[in-house]
Amino acid sequence: MSRRLGLLEDRYGSRLIDRSPGNWQATTTGLELYQRAVQIVGEADEIESDFTEATQSLAGALNISIPRDFGTSFLKDALMAFQKRYPEILLTIDFDDHIVNMSRENYDFAIRITPKLKQDVTGKQIGTTRHQLCASPKYLAQHGCPKTLEELRRHALLHFGTVKRGRWNFQEATGKKQSIEFQPAMNSNSGVFLLESAINGMGITWLPDFICQSSISAGTLVSVLPDFTVSQWGIFLIHPEGRRLNRRMRLFSQAMEDACLPNANSLL
Repeated sequence: MSRRLGLLEDRYGSRLIDRSPGNWQATTTGLELYQRAVQIVGEADEIESDFTEATQSLAGALNISIPRDFGTSFLKDALMAFQKRYPEILLTIDFDDHIVNMSRENYDFAIRITPKLKQDVTGKQIGTTRHQLCASPKYLAQHGCPKTLEELRRHALLHFGTVKRGRWNFQEATGKKQSIEFQPAMNSNSGVFLLESAINGMGITWLPDFICQSSISAGTLVSVLPDFTVSQWGIFLIHPEGRRLNRRMRLFSQAMEDACLPNANSLL
């Protein structure tokens, strides 16, 4: 190894690793060469995979983290369809709302729904969604329908989270931004539970469209203050930084994009 390393250093005219007994430390030049070489080797491996994996087995595991409500209420059909189409792929799906550390936890993909993806996260946007206020016709008949944010504050508000004081941010059709702070009538970390609570007349809630839109279309919920909107949130599929996507991962990525993008208008 030392001889080969020496030949490489002679070739580039620069020391790549500082060596002492029992201690080898890459130099700045060595790290730069390594990082660039890894990219080139990865691209070469991907070309090879594209032309050879088509005839190879897809057998293997895919570990996925998906927000609970989004996965169980919107993505479940796409996930089951993917498993039926590729039964040799072992899907392990973790429905959990905590933000996973892709560099430390054993996940191939994670889905995040957020206004903006952090710069240190690697992934792509596969869809969009927004939130809206809604309540049951029964609740509004008993308590009246708020016409302003100040009136909204006086209603029973069902909040996603676990806080003593909630805050909802809105934007009017004119572009003006407003917000209200309130004491929730009820907190929950389950959007599906809040949906059922609103349908049963317990108050007004603020939910993403992938949870509440079907109930609004069915008439069991109605929109409240529809002129006050919330900025669109992105649906992102992320993966570990520097990870080359194998064929299983590329097929899953495409399936999730197909599931989300055609429905983008219904999620807006």
